[in-house]
This record gives sequence, C-alpha cells and structure tokens, in this order.
Amino acid sequence: MEVENQTLVTEFVLTGLTERPELQVPLFLVFLAMYFITMVGNLGLIALIWKDHHLHTPMYLFLGSLALADAFASSSVTPKMIINFLSKDHKIFLIECFIQFYFFGSSATTECFLLSAMAYDRYVAICNPLLYPVVMSNSLCVQFISVSYIVGFLHSAIHVGLLIRLSFCRSNIIHYFYCEILQLFKISCSDPTVNVLLILIFSTLIQIFTFMTIIISYSYVLFAILKTKSGRGRGKAFSTCSAHMLSVSLFYGTLFLMYVCSGSGSDENQDKTYSLLYTIVIPFLNPFIYSLRNKEVIAALRSKMKK
Repeated sequence: MEVENQTLVTEFVLTGLTERPELQVPLFLVFLAMYFITMVGNLGLIALIWKDHHLHTPMYLFLGSLALADAFASSSVTPKMIINFLSKDHKIFLIECFIQFYFFGSSATTECFLLSAMAYDRYVAICNPLLYPVVMSNSLCVQFISVSYIVGFLHSAIHVGLLIRLSFCRSNIIHYFYCEILQLFKISCSDPTVNVLLILIFSTLIQIFTFMTIIISYSYVLFAILKTKSGRGRGKAFSTCSAHMLSVSLFYGTLFLMYVCSGSGSDENQDKTYSLLYTIVIPFLNPFIYSLRNKEVIAALRSKMKK
C-alpha cells in the first residue's frame, strides 16, 4: 500500500559525467569532436564499402556491419550526453530512457556476434585460403550479419520488456550519463532480482560463447601464421589480426567488468569509465583500428577522392 500511494516517476534526471561547472564546456567540445569523427569514420567506411565493388567481400561486409553497429551504439548515448553538458535541464522521459537502452543494448549484443563472425572469417581465410571462396561466400556472410542483428534486437527487447514491469517511485535521479540498466535497478521500488539474474545469465552466455569463438579462431590463426615461411605474408596476417584483437580486448574487457562482474563492488566512477569505453571510445577508435591499417581500404579511399 505504501508503494501504491507513492507517485510513480515518469521522467529521470541524468547527473552526467561530472557536476563541476568548469568542466562542462571543455567536455562538450571534446565529446562533440569525438562524436563527429565517430560518425564520419563509421558512416564513411560504410559508404566506401557500398560504393567500391572491390570491397564487396565477406571481410569488408562484416567490417561495414560493425561500423553500422558502432554508429548506432554511439548515437544512442552521445547526443543526449553532449546536450546535457550545456543544458540546465537534464531530464529524460521514461520511454525515452527505455528506447536509449534498447538501441545501445541491441548494438552491443550485435557487435559481440559480429566480432566472433569476423574472427571465424579470418580463420577460414588464413588457415584454409583455397577453400575460403567456397566456405565463406557473400550469401553466408549476409546470413551471419542478419542473425547477429536479429539476436541483438531480440536480446535487448527481452531486457526492456522486463524493465517495463518495474516501477520507479523512490528517486528520479540517475547518477550516470545515460540510462544504463543497472543504474535503473538501483532506483527501482520494485524487486529487480529477476532482471539482474537474467542480465547476468544472458551476458555471461553471450560473452563466453562469442569470446571463446574468437579465441579459438585466432589461436588457429596464430599457429598458421607461425608456420608461414613468407615474412611478408606473416607480417600482413599479424597486422590484420592484431588490430582485430585490440578492438576485441577493449570491448569484451569493459563489458565483462561491467555486466558479468557487476556484483564485485566497483565504485561509480569506475563504472562510468567502463561505460565510456564501450559506448563512446571504442566506436570512435574502430574505424582507425580496422581501416587505417588496411591497404585495400586506403587504396579505395584514395581512388574515390581522386574521382
């Protein structure tokens, strides 16, 4: 009866990264620049792959799909955060909050499966180069991409569906820079035990399955590279795979610490740092990690610029 008599919250207040007024404008400029570069880099990469028929191969189709997921992830969080740096009103409606988490959750899950598919693609390309055109066709690649996005949307929909059943009446202040689901559980006046349990189960299963696929694939790739007698071929393979592993390590490391180790007692600032890495920094870095080290992408970009 006490809960029923309380006013249910229909909008929240995001406190942001910091409440220090002297840092608002500098942070606004930094993250505005990062968001602009993120969108130009990822959408530009998608456009380049779309326009250049030489890049219509599984490796680059996966790369374009990853760029799309990064663009979605960044756009679900960064614009609202940037606006709040200069705004006195940090409010966000309940439905807007759920939508924000839905698109971020979908993008993050999709990226997990895309990274594992990319690792399998590199395994086939390096360990079975003669069978690669047969095993990894464009049609199979499109199926992998489609399944990754479908699973991402469904996984996020499950958590948002369970989130809707919760009521919020204790507080409307979220001490975060976006509607992160664990933060919503903290201010819920309903019991979120089921939600937390399913977050832990799904996050653990998805991350273990996709991460083990990546580790096994790259283990075979590493052994194949070490057996290669050609120094040039070995260097090219190492360059490609090391770039992939750098992105994978950053992405999975922060997600694991945030969602699988969520009960370890990490402080609020530490959680914000993890969230910044996988929501803003990684989508910002991925176009550089995957593209600037790729000679074919650079050659295609130069060709388009000349035209």
